[in-house]
Amino acid sequence: MFANDVREGLSQTGQKQLPCQYFYDDTGTALFEAITALPEYGLTRADTRLIQRLAPALPGYMRGPVAVAELGSGSGLKTRRILESLGSNAPVTYYPIDISAAALALCAREMAAFADVQPIEESYLNGLRQAVCGRRPGQSLLVLFLGSTIGNFGRAAAQDFLREVRACLMPGDALLLGTDLIKPVARMLLAYDDPAGVTAAFNRNLLARINRELWGNFALRSFAHEARWDAQHRRVEMHLRSLKAQRVSIRGAGFTCELRKDETIWTESCHKFHAGEVREMAGEAGFEFRMQWLDDTWPFAESLLVGQDSGLAKEP
Repeated sequence: MFANDVREGLSQTGQKQLPCQYFYDDTGTALFEAITALPEYGLTRADTRLIQRLAPALPGYMRGPVAVAELGSGSGLKTRRILESLGSNAPVTYYPIDISAAALALCAREMAAFADVQPIEESYLNGLRQAVCGRRPGQSLLVLFLGSTIGNFGRAAAQDFLREVRACLMPGDALLLGTDLIKPVARMLLAYDDPAGVTAAFNRNLLARINRELWGNFALRSFAHEARWDAQHRRVEMHLRSLKAQRVSIRGAGFTCELRKDETIWTESCHKFHAGEVREMAGEAGFEFRMQWLDDTWPFAESLLVGQDSGLAKEP
């Protein structure tokens, strides 16, 4: 699949693209963990602050013993507070879902003291389906989609994804969804183009991964990292701009890519939201919008969505 996606994305006659899901090999995952600690990237710290605030209330929204499935868990460290809170009365089963084996191994070690950890090395929806099949009778399921990974989807694709998640859930299950909110453009762009160059290294690592796994010969120094704000679509875009005309051979994908000077490869979209927009998305996907927590320091939201007519209490 990696080879096919690379060949398809780089063979386009218009804007060349690479799917952002391929950022997260072991090297990319480590670089992203470094990004989350940067002073310019306030998203993860806002996410963590909100989790600390909302975790004590979560047991009141769930019923019976709980299983937790986290989409794109990474190391799972910020999920600890949720597991502690939900496990205060009964053991919690935790399904971290990620495509990085290294991240899952770290997660299993770090979270073993707080839950029965069952790692799933899979894509989001395939992993969620496995978690659903593994749940025990009487367990309710809380799905975590933290950070603002939903922002990597186009608006229509994000809506479709929420519908697919909802289709996996039973009455009594819930989704905790993180969304990054719109803020001043300069502040948003700095989060994706930090002075230390960590995000640039993260972006270029996608080409390095193609070199490693598909026997490509990208010269990383021949590409500049760029972050752009698209006001019409309310998204930050990440691109890799070719600094010269060049031809790149990718033997593992069976083709040669030609780039003009200043032509870009579009690698990621990070859509930003208004707080009230999540309520509309939830309703269209078949969820009931139950609760929302907002961070004031770095505008960010965590929203709790449940299946319509689930019978959950409206307030804990």
